[in-house]
Amino acid sequence: MNSVPFLNLRVPYLELKNEIDAAVARVLDSGWYILGSEVEAFEAEYAAYCETDHAIGVANGLDALHLALLAMDVGAGDEVIVPSNTYIATWLAVSHCGATPVPVEPDETTYNIDPARIEAAITDRTKVILPVHLYGQPADLTPILEIARRHGLKVLEDAAQAHGARYKGKRIGGHGDAVAWSFYPGKNLGAMGDGGAVTTNDPEIADRIRVLRNYGSRVKYVNEVIGYNSRLDPIQAAVLRIKLKYLDSWNLRRKTIADHYLEELGKLRCTLPSAPNRIKPVWHLFVIRHANRDKLQKKLTELGINTLIHYPIPPHKQAAYSAMKFRQTDFPVASRLANELLSLPIGPHLSLSELEKTTQCVKLALEAR
Repeated sequence: MNSVPFLNLRVPYLELKNEIDAAVARVLDSGWYILGSEVEAFEAEYAAYCETDHAIGVANGLDALHLALLAMDVGAGDEVIVPSNTYIATWLAVSHCGATPVPVEPDETTYNIDPARIEAAITDRTKVILPVHLYGQPADLTPILEIARRHGLKVLEDAAQAHGARYKGKRIGGHGDAVAWSFYPGKNLGAMGDGGAVTTNDPEIADRIRVLRNYGSRVKYVNEVIGYNSRLDPIQAAVLRIKLKYLDSWNLRRKTIADHYLEELGKLRCTLPSAPNRIKPVWHLFVIRHANRDKLQKKLTELGINTLIHYPIPPHKQAAYSAMKFRQTDFPVASRLANELLSLPIGPHLSLSELEKTTQCVKLALEAR
């Protein structure tokens, strides 16, 4: 049997080939290739899906975070609370504003930012709390929002991995002041290239982002502010409109795979993901934890199972943030997770035979240790 890929991006295209090809041809035939009706239609459909008033399409997930922060007036001298355990894009967006990311350690049971640690990190320079819904599992938003209200802060959610997830029955998309999304091809809702969006119920934030994404202009050649060129491409919007119709069913496939892993791997010597009752995750990743992660990954590779590490170097240890002079001993929880977490295949197009092979190989690798 062939090796099991971590994620096959060609198969979902083949499943929807006729619809996607027709949608792309429609855009090409329209003669309109920047913003326009295709982007507007996707924005309306995605806002409705996320149960929010506004969705603003931008070029990618990092821009979604960056422009949302700018729309919240984050700038030089400000601080933004971020998770210590996250992809570096969360931090980069803060830095692009000239502000300072202030890391807070995660809850070790969920791997998301620990609300109990946030308040101690707030200073008179704090402007925004930026939780990440990591691996498709929503962060615990109620205490985060209560802290923000108590201190007069904004909340920007990084939902790059959480398309369709729910927190206390409500879809992620409008709990905080704004939510940033990525449509990178490997996401639960992925384009055929880069893409991103911001959802919000705040009309002022939505208006600011629309202006910022388009050179600081709402009328051609009239520039109100120093803006950016960060617009969702109409071809990507057309592809996303097709895939959005299948997002819930594809997320259900992910859940079926996750349920299988949880049942079959539950008695092995590794730590499995924990999903509190308050959330409905979408299983962007299925991450297991093991003290000898690197040896486990090597063994699985030998057995034909492709796995990934999300993320091997935490942001505070990256050269990009060396000027902040973090110590190697800072943020020990994030450091431990970076050394122990391993992502198993879980794409919605993972076949039953691939799932069974992965499960059996994980059992074999762990039992042999």
